[in-house]
Amino acid sequence: MFQEITDKFESVFKRLRGQGKLTEKNIADSLRQVRRVLLEADVNYRVAKDFIKHVEEKAVGREVLRSITPGQQVIKIIHDELVRLMGEKHAPIKFSNQVPSLIMLCGLQGSGKTTLSGKLANHFRKKGHKPLLIAADIYRPAAIEQLKVVGKQLDVPVWAHEGKDVVKIVQGAIDYARQHMIDMAIIDTAGRLHLDDQMMDELKVLKKTFKPSETLFVADGMTGQDAVNTSKSFADILDFDGVVLTKMDGDARGGAALSIRSVTQKPIKFLSVGEKLDQIEPFHPDRIASRILGMGDVVSLVEKAQETIDEKKALELQRKLRDKEFSLEDFMDQLQQIKKMGPLQDVLGMMPGANKMLKGVQVDDRSLVQAEAIINSMTPQERRRPQILNGSRRKRIARGSGTSVQEVNRLINQYNMLNKMMKQMQRGGSRQKLKMPFGF
Repeated sequence: MFQEITDKFESVFKRLRGQGKLTEKNIADSLRQVRRVLLEADVNYRVAKDFIKHVEEKAVGREVLRSITPGQQVIKIIHDELVRLMGEKHAPIKFSNQVPSLIMLCGLQGSGKTTLSGKLANHFRKKGHKPLLIAADIYRPAAIEQLKVVGKQLDVPVWAHEGKDVVKIVQGAIDYARQHMIDMAIIDTAGRLHLDDQMMDELKVLKKTFKPSETLFVADGMTGQDAVNTSKSFADILDFDGVVLTKMDGDARGGAALSIRSVTQKPIKFLSVGEKLDQIEPFHPDRIASRILGMGDVVSLVEKAQETIDEKKALELQRKLRDKEFSLEDFMDQLQQIKKMGPLQDVLGMMPGANKMLKGVQVDDRSLVQAEAIINSMTPQERRRPQILNGSRRKRIARGSGTSVQEVNRLINQYNMLNKMMKQMQRGGSRQKLKMPFGF
């Protein structure tokens, strides 16, 4: 996510830091490069122009030019302007006093509304809510079936009744929710290939009739300026409350995330960062700005770890390390917990400085799958006592896992290095609780 724009910013900042002294001229040169980076990322032209103007006004101030580290000062100004551009503060979802709280999703066809409905239901269920999914796309039967599949995967109820009256369908869902103590409902409305009066009238009727606590516009992050233009049209007609950007795990250049707040004056509430139903993130402008500038995002990384790591397993692992019982089974358990945190590239991208260290390195999630296959091809005894893995056993494991002996050896070496490191930590008197999973 944002990898392309991050790499380009890094090259600009490298030149900035290399300047022993900043003048108005070399600041202007650097900002021209920053503007080029923004435009290549498909940021709206007016937004990019205003952004550079604000940065330049602050960067040529006397306190920056006389600073001991003027390059770092300019970078901080760019960071602060990015935060301002994207909304400054996290805008959480609002809930109404009436039950159920309604969240209505709207957007063009293919933007990912139906999948997002499930992601939001999953997200809020983890927060203690009891969600209901409402199939309100009466024009596309496949959308209703898709929502049923999503609901079944999550074990979340889906209200999907036949009929052509969307108001009646939603009212029936609300009555059902109240009878079954369901506190929130997500309305998956119909999408279109383009804006049309019938579609917008239907949305306006739903909003006026049921007064949802949140109306969210779902924008395809990969479409860049198209997403921004469509969101502006929706905002003018429907006056929605916030934006969710989907498909941000693809080759999206970041232009939509950087432009949409400024153009619509509506906050971005969530980013959808993968196909799985748990791959959704609340949008925090300060954290995203840090990620875009290659500074990492430690807060989000810790939050993600806390959501996925089993506290009991962490305490049991701590005991095993203390008693020198850390086995390949425990190693695999840690790999599985890393997988739950999302794509490795994104997880590593949240670590400060990771972009520099991993420049040109392709992080392949298949390495985790391969490691699991290797360990699963071992006998229980071999997993608990890796020291018995001689040449013939390693050949058998390689055949059983569809890998090579060299790959089996590499995994064993990684396990041995980790085990050795843990023993050194124990000898050094480390008694801190283990909150983060181990990796390669």
